Amino acid sequence: MTAYIVRRLILSLFTIWVISVLAFVIIELPEGDAAERIISDLMAGGGVHGHVGNAELVDHLRDYLDLDKPQYIRYARWIWRMLNGDLGFAATAGEATGYQGSIKKIIGDRLWLTVALTSFTIMVTWTFAIPVGIYSAVRQHSIGDYTFTLLGFTGLAVPDFLLGLVLMYIAYAYFDQSVGGLFSADYANADWSLAKMFDLIEHLWIPAIVLGTSGTAGLIRVMRNNLLDELRKPYVITARAKGAASASLILKYPVRVAINPLISTVGYLLPSLVSGSVIVSVVLSLPTLGPVLLTAIQREDTHVAGFIVLMLGVMTVIGTLISDLLLAAVDPRIKLTA
Repeated sequence: MTAYIVRRLILSLFTIWVISVLAFVIIELPEGDAAERIISDLMAGGGVHGHVGNAELVDHLRDYLDLDKPQYIRYARWIWRMLNGDLGFAATAGEATGYQGSIKKIIGDRLWLTVALTSFTIMVTWTFAIPVGIYSAVRQHSIGDYTFTLLGFTGLAVPDFLLGLVLMYIAYAYFDQSVGGLFSADYANADWSLAKMFDLIEHLWIPAIVLGTSGTAGLIRVMRNNLLDELRKPYVITARAKGAASASLILKYPVRVAINPLISTVGYLLPSLVSGSVIVSVVLSLPTLGPVLLTAIQREDTHVAGFIVLMLGVMTVIGTLISDLLLAAVDPRIKLTA
């Protein structure tokens, strides 16, 4: 087991390095002088006023970005600065958050809010998908199975942003309550406190339902179909013939095998909820990374887009590592081949 974890960690570090190289290539893609382009974008967006000292700013930024040095030096310095908390410069994407200049200021709490929302959404998705999938498989062709199947296909068919709009309308029209954002008006700009944390928890469930609906519906179908395959295998039939209790038999063996595909989806659930929730974040006014990524791409702010791409890649690697460790803990066959 230890050798298995070590190999996965080494592979994860190598993958993160490859992703960082690709993110740096994205930053280096635009032609021309990056320092002049950033200063020009900042002036156009109001981040820099006046023309006095612009040449000095360009020279200072060119020295900061190491534009007079080879690419491998610039890459090494970029990685080193990020490891020390300096995430780089943003040009225009800061307008989405009211900041310009520092990527660290633009992201701020949005990174942790995105992680909190993503983690809560995954928890809600699994909490519903696993027991419902088990029920649908055990009670195949029952009224409950058909009902959950109908709801599942409906969840897959309805776009997330449309569901968000419907929930917003129902909450406002019938309950006189706004469901946009992750905080109440009193806590939106307040410092972090225990009261603000509870306010965040109270608002998390609505975007979690919107973002997790299609994922829950898909996982229910996966769990149901995999468990149906396992329930028809000889070892289950033999155990039932020997008088094994149905509930303990199902939970001890078939479910552990059928749940493998669900665990393996953790790797792409983390980044997909960030990159795939851009429209939902805009509709629900969520202070997450989605709107920042959209603005960065629209305005060709390569430093912000490159950093977010790097972060999404790291999240994918971390999610895949978690999947591997969970699979090794759940499925004995993986331990034997580690």
